[in-house]
Amino acid sequence: MPSTTPSRTIDAVTLAERLDTGDVRVIDVRTPAEFETVHIPGSWNVPLDLLREHRAELTRHLDDDVVLVCRSGVRAGQAEQALAGSGLPGLRVLEGGMSAWEAAGAPARRGRQSWELERQVRLLAGALVATGVAGSALVPRLKWLAGGVGTGLVVAAATNTCALGAALSRMPWNRGASEPDMVAVLESLAVSA
Repeated sequence: MPSTTPSRTIDAVTLAERLDTGDVRVIDVRTPAEFETVHIPGSWNVPLDLLREHRAELTRHLDDDVVLVCRSGVRAGQAEQALAGSGLPGLRVLEGGMSAWEAAGAPARRGRQSWELERQVRLLAGALVATGVAGSALVPRLKWLAGGVGTGLVVAAATNTCALGAALSRMPWNRGASEPDMVAVLESLAVSA
């Protein structure tokens, strides 16, 4: 099974210092709604699925020093894996993600508030398990719903992926006011180079 553990990380304090000098680009791979809620000023939102789909085009517009960001570091690690072999020697993952960034008191731009993807997964998984257990008193086969969710969570932990999270990221409420357009992102990266 492929590892999604980032091989090279950068801490929040060091990234904040590097941003002050302007020698690093930050790519945020969270959903548009998560990005709109809070993000690092000057970062670009390229959701993980979009990054995977357009990785060749994206790497042609990036400098050597790029930091990938998500909420905790997991999706950024997956993005790093997707960009592996891209020829970006300075590719790093923000250690601890936006959680660590905010904990360090680093500057953050805030917008419309929404639930983070991991919180949505916990809510839905918990609701499905509770429904399966409670409903099995009337419909015994509903116990398999709880078992299926539990199995899915075990697989998600073992593979460090989350099918439920991937599905939820495509839901309308996880879209921001403005959906990232790869052409616009690439143009913006070219202008800021």
